[in-house]
Amino acid sequence: MSIVLSTLNARYAHASLGLRYLLANMGELREQTQLQEFVIGTRIADLAEKLLASKPRIIGFGVYIWNVEETAKLVALLKRVAPEIVIVLGGPEVSYESNQQEIVRLADYVVTGWGDLTFAELCRQILHSPKPLMKIHAGVQPPVDELALPYALYSGADIAHRTLYVEASRGCPFKCEFCLSSLDKTAWPFDLERFLAELDTLHARGARLFKFVDRTFNLNVKASLAILQFFLDKLQAVPHDPVFAHFEVVPDHLPDALKEAIARFPDGTLQFEIGIQSFNPDVQALVSRKQNNDKAADNIRWLRTHSRAHLHVDLIAGLPGEDMHSFARGFDRLVALGPHEIQFGILKRLRGTPIIRHTEAFQLAFDPHPPYAILATDRIGFADMQRLVRFSRYWDLVANSGRFAHTLPHLLGESPFANFLAFSDWLYGKTDATHRIALDRLAGLVAQWLCLQGMEKPQADCVLAGDYAGKNSALMAEKEKAALPQRQARHLAA
Repeated sequence: MSIVLSTLNARYAHASLGLRYLLANMGELREQTQLQEFVIGTRIADLAEKLLASKPRIIGFGVYIWNVEETAKLVALLKRVAPEIVIVLGGPEVSYESNQQEIVRLADYVVTGWGDLTFAELCRQILHSPKPLMKIHAGVQPPVDELALPYALYSGADIAHRTLYVEASRGCPFKCEFCLSSLDKTAWPFDLERFLAELDTLHARGARLFKFVDRTFNLNVKASLAILQFFLDKLQAVPHDPVFAHFEVVPDHLPDALKEAIARFPDGTLQFEIGIQSFNPDVQALVSRKQNNDKAADNIRWLRTHSRAHLHVDLIAGLPGEDMHSFARGFDRLVALGPHEIQFGILKRLRGTPIIRHTEAFQLAFDPHPPYAILATDRIGFADMQRLVRFSRYWDLVANSGRFAHTLPHLLGESPFANFLAFSDWLYGKTDATHRIALDRLAGLVAQWLCLQGMEKPQADCVLAGDYAGKNSALMAEKEKAALPQRQARHLAA
């Protein structure tokens, strides 16, 4: 193989959509191009050995915030043992502020932005000479319907064991300054008939788990309805063999036609990721986020009470202009709406995002190392930001895990943020850890905290018993959720 396309995924269940787009658009070079995906945490020398086994002339790496440090070590090792191989980088992490990065210095070429067509053209020049003199190549952005779609490149093993990422559109019309999509001019939809035909082929091959990477799935209601109808048709055709679809939706845009379609989905088939980020209008204005908070809250409330969709709602701590009290009010408001999960995120300074313009005015201090999390602002000092980081971790362990469903209301009371923060501070004082806390120990600590808050021990034991009675089923549910891609395996034998 002359060319190897590679990346380090966060986990095996993630399949790189970006690499498959590159491979699909290699043209006459496709037959001499190979895909090799790895997982972060693998020994660097082992990765290099596998990459070199096919004696490539070019290796292209997809570089992201979660893998940039390990990829930099891998590139450095490759340049030591096989300096003749041309290294090409692409991906969001190297598309901005490129000249400041060690990994860019080590590599031969970098493709910034859309690499679907530009990577292939660069490879042609490298293989057929003369090699380009410029190191940085701005990716050409073609009309999306000129791109070869990548879905046929999901292998049988991918369909059996991995999440299948798909996109009905690319880009985003909104300008939220903490997000790289704020640099897009708009959202570009793929031809709907062509896209649905690809989904149908994947489904016929056994795919049952689809994760849409569209930033604004429900922006174009006509397209959204057609996609939802596609999945409803599959569910109705074979009710005992359900599909699962994940969408990221705009929270304040849920017209009646969409509600009607959503209400038809049964349990366990639909998940919405909803970005609230902040309920503070002043903070929203600072970061150029347009959102009708009352309408967003009404839509979440409707989804919770009138649909069976699983709701995963995002908040971001550390935004410029937001202090602890403001964040607490937003958190409490969201808890009252009752989503199944609240993803409590910490602001990150993604390379290229406009959020950096607030650095001086709001004294934003970011970690210089990936994932570039906020360390302090003029409203939230370093010590309190660390408390929020721990709150986020414990919230995942106790609330989002579903292990303490009966107990959680007793932990939260009438002031969810303040009460859980106090619990979080106490828990850290007892354990000095935010990871690897055994479930039995965590349950014991929760019971101890409830007693410290005035609950009698028999009542605390009774509350925890409700969760422990369902502990095995809860753990089985978690395993089932983690194994969703493997449900697809049985279809390959058909």
